[in-house]
Amino acid sequence: MRTLRILIAIAMFMPIFACSAQTEKKDVKTGTSDKVEAYYFHFTARCMTCKTVEAQAKQNIETLYPELVKQGKISFQSVNLDEESSKALAEKLKVYGQTLLVVKGDTQIILTNEGFMYAVREPEKFKAIMKEKIDPLL
Repeated sequence: MRTLRILIAIAMFMPIFACSAQTEKKDVKTGTSDKVEAYYFHFTARCMTCKTVEAQAKQNIETLYPELVKQGKISFQSVNLDEESSKALAEKLKVYGQTLLVVKGDTQIILTNEGFMYAVREPEKFKAIMKEKIDPLL
């Protein structure tokens, strides 16, 4: 009976440990583009927080920079790391796990921690942080 309870507890907490965000690297050479590209890299199996980070990041880009989105000067793309078609991009940007990444030319800004800390409970703070980090790239 005790073993069954332990197995049930492990099964309940497994999704929490499945959300392993990448947070280490910072500046990596990616090219010389004038376009700002925001990427949310994820796996097929995702928790509610993972989905919220993606939705909030996309919404923030669209509401903070609507004209630049229309002009194609800033974009948001969701990338599933489990799909073969995303392997080349992930390798190029050196992404190996769930990552919210903003790229312009040689500059990469990782916003994964901020996304997971604020997207669910303090979306306005998350939006302000994204603006603070992206504005200097424009």
